[in-house]
Amino acid sequence: MADPTIWWIRKEFRLADNPALAEALAGDGPVIPVFVLDDAILKSYGAAALWRLERALDCFAETLAAKGQRLVLRRGNALEILRALIAETGARRVVWGRQYDRPTRERDADVKFALKEDGVDAVSVCSHLMFEPWAIETKTGGPYRVYSPYKRACLDREEEIGDPLPTPNDLAPPDAWPESDALESWNLGAGMNRGGDIVARYANVGEAAALARLEAFVGIVADYDSGRNALGHAGTSRLSENYSWGELSTRTAWHRIRSYMTRSRNAGDGPTVYLQELLWREFAYHLLYHYPDLASENWREEWNAFPWREDNEDAERWRRGTTGIAGVDAAMRELYASGYMHNRMRMLTASVLTKHLMTDWRVGEAWFRDCLTDWDPASNAMGWQWVAGSGPDATPFFRIFNPETQVEKFDPKGRYVSRWLDEGSEDARNFFAAIPRAWDMSIGDARPAKPIIGLKEGRERALAAYKAMRD
Repeated sequence: MADPTIWWIRKEFRLADNPALAEALAGDGPVIPVFVLDDAILKSYGAAALWRLERALDCFAETLAAKGQRLVLRRGNALEILRALIAETGARRVVWGRQYDRPTRERDADVKFALKEDGVDAVSVCSHLMFEPWAIETKTGGPYRVYSPYKRACLDREEEIGDPLPTPNDLAPPDAWPESDALESWNLGAGMNRGGDIVARYANVGEAAALARLEAFVGIVADYDSGRNALGHAGTSRLSENYSWGELSTRTAWHRIRSYMTRSRNAGDGPTVYLQELLWREFAYHLLYHYPDLASENWREEWNAFPWREDNEDAERWRRGTTGIAGVDAAMRELYASGYMHNRMRMLTASVLTKHLMTDWRVGEAWFRDCLTDWDPASNAMGWQWVAGSGPDATPFFRIFNPETQVEKFDPKGRYVSRWLDEGSEDARNFFAAIPRAWDMSIGDARPAKPIIGLKEGRERALAAYKAMRD
C-alpha cells in the first residue's frame, strides 16, 4: 500500500468541489484528515468565529464518519503537529487548501519549506476561491485597485473557473487513525458565554444545509437585484457563513446560478448581480493578498491625517444598540443575537460609526470580527474601509448614509426594525438573552429618548473634518 497522505483541513468543510481533498486522494494511499488548532487561528478569530468553527468541525466530523473516515484533531504549533503525525503514520505527503491572510500565509510558507527539507511532499492548492489572487493582473502586470475592471477581467476568463469537482465515493480511510483530541476539550465557544445557545438558533451549519439553502435561493434569485436591499423579507442568499467556512464553494454556487440563467426565460438581472457579488468577494481577497495590512492600516495613506476618534463611549452605545437611532439599534441587536447582519445594515451601521460618530473604522472592524459567524478576513476589512472612505475603490466620504431615510426606503413597513426592537418579538427577546449580564440591560428598559447625535449635526461635523483633512 502507498504511503498515507495527511489532508490538513483549513476552512473547507465539504466533500463536493474540494480541490484539497481531490489532491489528497490522488496520492493512491490512505488519507488522514487532520485539523490543527494553532495560534494563527486563536489570534485571528473572534468569539463568534471560534464558536462557529466548533460547529463546523463537529458537523464535518459526522459527515466523514458516515463515509467511514475520521477527523483527527490536534492543538499546537502546526509544523510540530504535522511532523508528529508524519512520524506516527508514515505519511510522506501533506496536502492543504490555501488561505490568504498574512498570518496564515507566513505559517504555511514556513511549514512547506520545513516539510520539503524533511523530504515530505508538501502540496497546497486553491480551494477557497475561484481565482488565485495573483492570477488576475492589469495589462501592466500589477494588481487591480478598482473593482469594475477587475470584474471585467474575471468575466473575460470565466472559462478558467472550471466545473465543480464531484463528491468522491471513496475517502480512502486508513486501517487505523492516530489519536485525536476531543473537540469539547478545546472549548471553542467559551468566548460566547450564554450567547452561544442563542446564536445557534440562527446558524446554518454544514454542507448539506448549505446546498439546501443554495437551492432555496435559486428560487428567488431572479429578484436579487432589488430583493438584496429589502430588510423586511428574505431577498439574499444568506450563504455568507457557508462560503466563509468552506461548507459550500463559490464555484458550485457560480455554476448553479449560471445553470438557472441558461434554463430560465425570465431570469432577470438578479442572477447577474449575484455573480458580481461573488466576484466582489474574490476582489476582496485579491486586495488582501497584495495589501496584507488591509485590516489594520488605512489603505489610502492620506487618511492617516483624518481625526478619527479611538474607542469611546459613543462607540460602546453603538455596540450595544442604544444609539437612539432605530435602524442602527435594530441592526446591532441582530448582530449580537444572531451572529449575522443584513449587508445593507452593515453599510449603514458602519457609516454611522465612522462618519456621524467620527470613530476609527478599526473599532467597528474589530467588533464585527468578534460577533460575526460569517466573519471573513478579506470581506470584513475591505467592507469597513470601503464605507469609511479610506479603502480601495471606496465610496466617497461625503456620501453619508442617512439612517432614517435608508430604513424608510428599505424597510417601509417597519418589519425589520420591529423584529429587533419590539420587545414582544422573539428575536428582540433573544438579544436580551444573549448579551453579557455586565451590560445591565433587560427587556422593558426604555430606549434612548433622543439619538446619540443629531443626524444633521453629525453629517456636518464629519464633512467639516473631511474638508479640513483635504485642505
